[in-house]
Amino acid sequence: MVVRFIWVVAGFTVLIAGVIMIFLPGPAIILIPMGLALLATEYAWARRYLDHFKRGGRKIGNLFKRKSRPQE
Repeated sequence: MVVRFIWVVAGFTVLIAGVIMIFLPGPAIILIPMGLALLATEYAWARRYLDHFKRGGRKIGNLFKRKSRPQE
């Protein structure tokens, strides 16, 4: 029970730090998914947001793959 509480507190702390780093210099793009991943073990809403974040990352990755191909 205590470990679960610490895990949730750590997840919210990392998530809030990531959201703050959207406006301040820092690795928000790394901390937000890390916080969501910690919280996704306990909360379904965090799992949905993490899945949404992953889909967005895949779209961006595919965009870069298409642009990096040599022109024929």
